[in-house]
Amino acid sequence: IRSRDPPIGSLLPAPRRRVYLDHNATTPLAPEAAQAVRDAMCQAWGNPSSSHPAGRKAKELIGSARESLARMVGGRPEDIVFTSGGTEANNMVIHTARRHFRESQARLGDSWGTPHIVTSNVEHDSIRLPLEQLVKESLAETTFVPVSPRSGRAEVDDVFAAIRPTTCLVSIMLANNETGVIMPVTELSQRVHALNQRRAVEGLPRILVHTDAAQMIGKGRVDVQELGVDYLTIVGHKFYGPRIGALYVRGPGTTTPLHPMLFGGGQERSFRPGTENTPMIAGLGQAAELVSKNWEAYEAHMRDVRDYLEARLEASFGKQRIHLNSHFTGSKRLCNTSNFSILGPGLQGRRVLSHCKMLLASVGAACHSEKGDRPSSILLSCGIPYDVAQNALRLSIGRDTTRADVDLVVQDLVQAVAQLDQDQAL
Repeated sequence: IRSRDPPIGSLLPAPRRRVYLDHNATTPLAPEAAQAVRDAMCQAWGNPSSSHPAGRKAKELIGSARESLARMVGGRPEDIVFTSGGTEANNMVIHTARRHFRESQARLGDSWGTPHIVTSNVEHDSIRLPLEQLVKESLAETTFVPVSPRSGRAEVDDVFAAIRPTTCLVSIMLANNETGVIMPVTELSQRVHALNQRRAVEGLPRILVHTDAAQMIGKGRVDVQELGVDYLTIVGHKFYGPRIGALYVRGPGTTTPLHPMLFGGGQERSFRPGTENTPMIAGLGQAAELVSKNWEAYEAHMRDVRDYLEARLEASFGKQRIHLNSHFTGSKRLCNTSNFSILGPGLQGRRVLSHCKMLLASVGAACHSEKGDRPSSILLSCGIPYDVAQNALRLSIGRDTTRADVDLVVQDLVQAVAQLDQDQAL
């Protein structure tokens, strides 16, 4: 290289600053959780079922993580069963409800018919698809209750209107991953509990209540006593933990049925056998500790930044051009979620994102990201018009997102839309 040539490094473009606003899809691992995973890998590598010191150390770590998760959701340590993630936990609840219905039927010598499950039409695929599969195989009947286009919620009266004598499970998510709308789970549980007392007298099966709390944990109050549910799904990677999960069960195998889907070495009291993933469980426990200590501060911070984002969008594009898809009269929503559309032809969400230089976000649930320009079925279910839903972007704030990040993102969106408007005019 001749001395007058610039150094090679200076010829490379500077790395582009990125702003990640897709925290409803996944969150980065909290440094404390990452440290807990590393420590467990190095120091608690023993088999938790072994009785020697290395095994006991791993077992103690798992016990401590179980206590942390129980504390986070207001349950007891024995109510927590570790799983590979939310999908397994949700499938386990559906499997249990069906099995419990069949066993109760056999025990009482009654013939109630096919088990029936009630859910909403905006659930995660790990609820919707197992239920559709059971229907296909004639193993269960399912009612997908439409959410109200006015509130974006699965209203309790609508859920109750769907209940039949053969209903064995009601599963309604705690908060929606796309709109952020919080569902009336506490009221639903109270009403199901009262109904179950009447059904017991009539010799009808108990209706179990489940909520998938994947999106709510770390962003708002989650207390199983207050919610009154039998089951609650916990997903680590939505609250800065590793990619495993847990299922809260109110007295598993005693107060509330729980049937394993796997059979093996008896771990997790045989509810979920398989040698425990000690490092990930330790990381999950640490992430839960952070939530228990700080959730109110996280919630206040994320709400402030999200509200600032929506104000900046309206100021930059004009109120007429921004449609806030997650604003429903009388409904509460997650503190971090903003689903909006920038109105105008050629501004489909995916096209806008592809023209952004800094923003990392999505048009909806990450699991549906291969569906082209077809708008989100969840937004359409909530009564958002097709052409508006097609332009939707879902931005979800994190613990570390700042107002300065928002300024950069809004600037980025303005340049992307200007570019697309220009292309449209040609």
